[in-house]
Amino acid sequence: MKIMIAADYRKLSQMAADIVAKQVQTKNNSVLGLATGSTPEGMYSILSHMHRQDNLDFSEVITFNLDEYVGLAPDHPQSYHYYMKHHFFKQVNVKSCNINIPCTEKNNPEKVCREYDQEINNSGGIDLQVLGIGTNGHIGFNEPGRLLSVDTHIVDLTEETIEANSRFFKSKNEVPRRAVTMGVGSIMKAKKIMLLASGLNKAKAVKEMLSGKVTTDLPASLLQLHHDPLFILDHEAASLFQAKE
Repeated sequence: MKIMIAADYRKLSQMAADIVAKQVQTKNNSVLGLATGSTPEGMYSILSHMHRQDNLDFSEVITFNLDEYVGLAPDHPQSYHYYMKHHFFKQVNVKSCNINIPCTEKNNPEKVCREYDQEINNSGGIDLQVLGIGTNGHIGFNEPGRLLSVDTHIVDLTEETIEANSRFFKSKNEVPRRAVTMGVGSIMKAKKIMLLASGLNKAKAVKEMLSGKVTTDLPASLLQLHHDPLFILDHEAASLFQAKE
């Protein structure tokens, strides 16, 4: 387990982008697991700049996104299809046929989940999985609870997550209540995991995630069991963890 602490969000984003770039340069057909949310936006911006200025080549890269809301069309401004296109895919040369995001509009979402895990396996597995962390410790949309699902599945979002995501919608009532997400098992199969955390509002979850204890009440804590996890934190997100040390 490796922990890197950045002075601020900009430096966190640069660290993360450098690691993704090295992965792609080392293996041009890397399989990347990608995350959405506000935290990785800076990383995507820097990677896009690297593509334009330094010819960082994504043409053979395959991507799998962690999750997607149930019930939002791909062109909905708050869908993760839209997010990824806006923040990354239209800025770089990833082939559209190599982009994978759970499709929640199909009539058989359970089949979609099964097929998603199979597609990951068919691609040789994820080389580098990018994650964020929710204020309640969720990764993807794997919410705290007594039991966690191993494979890609449909999940009911907690009120805490709905409240946190309501800032992206006109009102809390517009936030979808369900999502498709990679399961904890799907995430843990990645060859390398890189989790990003920024801001004081993530400090408590970060402290508990790195406590040395593992609990399904804080899904991110399971990452301590992975063989090659990297946690990149800014000073604010690391503040309580550092105080503990």
